[in-house]
Amino acid sequence: MVGPARKAGREHRETLVAKHTYTVTGMTCEHCVGAVREEVGQIPGVTDVQVDLSTGAVTVTSQEPIDLETVRASVDEAGYELAG
Repeated sequence: MVGPARKAGREHRETLVAKHTYTVTGMTCEHCVGAVREEVGQIPGVTDVQVDLSTGAVTVTSQEPIDLETVRASVDEAGYELAG
């Protein structure tokens, strides 16, 4: 016989989410924002990309942590650079 707590634990699956914010340099307009959002959004596992033009902050939400060099390559492909 399985108790209610154990039964509930089997039915509930926790969704893992990773969120990290990077700083991108060189963006000056909404076209830049779209280019970065599109390139970073194509990384496997990425579920959301938020870009703040005024600060250069790019927040990436994914199913698991994304390698920094993968993000750097995508930002580079869009024509911009990660700070640092």
